[in-house]
Amino acid sequence: MANRVVNYRDIKAADSCRYDGVSLGEVMLRLDPFDVPTARAVQMRLSQGGGETNVACGLAHTFGLRAAVVTALVDDEVGRNIRNQMRTAGVDTSKIIWFNTKNDGTKFSTDGKGTLANGINFTYNGRGVVPSQTCYYRAHSPIRELAAGDVDWKTIFEVDGARTFNTGGICTLISPTSADVALEAVQAANAAGTFVAADLNYRAKVEPSKERARAINKKLAPHLGFLVGNDSDISDALGYETTVGKGAGFEEWLAAYKQTVKQVAKDFGNLSLIGTQWRGATNADLISWGAVLYDVAADEFHVAPVRRDVPIIDRTGGGDSFTSGVLAALLKGKDLSTAVQWGAAHGILVQECPGDVTLIEEDRLLAEVKRAASGGGVKAVR
Repeated sequence: MANRVVNYRDIKAADSCRYDGVSLGEVMLRLDPFDVPTARAVQMRLSQGGGETNVACGLAHTFGLRAAVVTALVDDEVGRNIRNQMRTAGVDTSKIIWFNTKNDGTKFSTDGKGTLANGINFTYNGRGVVPSQTCYYRAHSPIRELAAGDVDWKTIFEVDGARTFNTGGICTLISPTSADVALEAVQAANAAGTFVAADLNYRAKVEPSKERARAINKKLAPHLGFLVGNDSDISDALGYETTVGKGAGFEEWLAAYKQTVKQVAKDFGNLSLIGTQWRGATNADLISWGAVLYDVAADEFHVAPVRRDVPIIDRTGGGDSFTSGVLAALLKGKDLSTAVQWGAAHGILVQECPGDVTLIEEDRLLAEVKRAASGGGVKAVR
C-alpha cells in the first residue's frame, strides 16, 4: 500500500490533539565561554539545546503552543538541569525516557560513574574573523541507546494526538539504531494524521560518511510533508548539487536553489513544503539573512525580505527557529507568505539571544516581521 503523507493543508484542528508539536531528537547541556575561546575559559554560561528539540522550545516559548519533546537523558543532576530548562520554556517533558543510575540490569539503566552520560557541548561564538567553534561530548549520550520499539508512539500520536511532528538529520545519524527510531516515528505520525517535518541538518562530526547519511535520509524523506534544508544540507544529506558561486548573494543563491528544490520535489512526491533559511556571513558577528518556502502543489516560492548586514551575538539555532516559526504560523492558520516571514524573523531573532533558543515572545517577533517588511530601522521601546 502506498505511503500516505499528511499535507500541510490538512493539519489537524487544535481541539483534537493534546499537542501542537512533538519533537524527537538529542538535547545537550551547552557551555558558553562568553568572549574567550573554550581553551582559555574560566567561567561559562549554561543553557540547553539540540537541533530538533530547539523547535519544541520555540513553539512553546515564543508562540505559546503546546509542545513536547521525545528524547533520552540520564537521571542525574545534569539531566535534570536540561529538563528544567525545557520546562522553563514551557515544553512538556513527560515523554523523556530516563536512564536510572542504579545499574540494576533493566533496559534503561546505567551506572553512576558516567559510562552513559548526558551530552555536553562547548560552543564559542567567535568574533570578527575568528570563527565559531563547537566541541562535543556526545559519543555516550543516552539517546544513542534508543532503538525501535522503545518509544510509545501509539500513545503520543493516537491517544494524546499531535498536530505536527519534527525530527532531523542529527537524530537519524547519532547512533546505529537512531535512524530506526526516527523512521518508526514518522511512519506512526503519518498513520495518525500528523504533519511531519524534518531538518536535514547534516553534521560531519556526527557522521563523517556522507554516503551513509544519504542512504538513511533517502529512507526518511518519503515520509515527510515538510523538508527543511539549504543547498549544502540537500547536497550532504541527499546528494543533490546546487551550482552557485562561493560567496554568492541571496538573489544568485535563490535562483540556483529553486532548481534544486524543484528536482527534490519531483523525486519525492510526498513533500508539500520545502524551505530553508539563507545566511550570508561577512564575519562571525555580521550576517545577511533570508528565507524561502516552496509550495510544491502550487509550484510557488514564498520569499521573506532579506535582512542585510545584521550584527548577531550567537549564530546557533537559526535553522531550528526558522522551522518553528514556519510551523507556528501554519498551526495558527496563517498563509505561506506569513509563514516564511515568521520563520525568517524567528531565525534572525534567535541569533540576537544567547543560547540555542530564542528568548523573544510573539509580539516582538511580529514587530520584527513588520519592521523588515517596511524596511524600517530599530527603535528603542520605552
